[in-house]
Amino acid sequence: MTYTLITANRNYSSWSMRPWVLMKALEIDFTDRLEPFAKPDNYDDFRAFSPTGQVPVLIDGERRIADSLSIALYLAERHPGVWPADEAARAFAQSAACEMHGGFGHLRNDCTMNVGVRVRPKPMSQGLQRNVGRLREIFEAGLSQFGGPWLAGGEFSAVDAFYAPVAFRIRTYGLDVGGGQVWVEHILAHPAMLQWEVEALAEKWRETGHEEELATTGVITADYRQR
Repeated sequence: MTYTLITANRNYSSWSMRPWVLMKALEIDFTDRLEPFAKPDNYDDFRAFSPTGQVPVLIDGERRIADSLSIALYLAERHPGVWPADEAARAFAQSAACEMHGGFGHLRNDCTMNVGVRVRPKPMSQGLQRNVGRLREIFEAGLSQFGGPWLAGGEFSAVDAFYAPVAFRIRTYGLDVGGGQVWVEHILAHPAMLQWEVEALAEKWRETGHEEELATTGVITADYRQR
């Protein structure tokens, strides 16, 4: 039976992007089902298919696996390559992925996800500066320790998928991640990322809450989305 992966808008949904890019990169077959953010609160509508009222959700027969980290863990038990084979690289990848999953609140709040725009950001808060500094540390440590071009070595793994939305944020807001920019450029050129971006730019949905959040982040200097 083929998996079904339920995600939301390509422009906005960074959490959706993680398992989608992971499964595309590892060539894990799935049916792609998109449920857009249609209003500020989608909880009741999303409860029709998601136990948490949120996306992403992976459907495998009668099972519904909610949350991007849960999906990665579920897939790792069934498919090779989700985590690196090397023990040290795997430990790094799992730690970094969990840190992204549970942290970086200032990055999420101050640099809201929007693939199709470019922004001249307002001056960074202290919290955002710390988050960006930590990104730089993670990227540079992974590339240095495991040789690249991916964060945990020579093969794409879940840690790259978990930081993939950050690559778009770095580009959107022009964030300085030092030597980690090498990884940013590498992942932005990945076919799965290019496909996600093409679909994001083609979207005509505009959800008021996300657009209002974007307007508070700085000055929009370019908008490549379809009108």
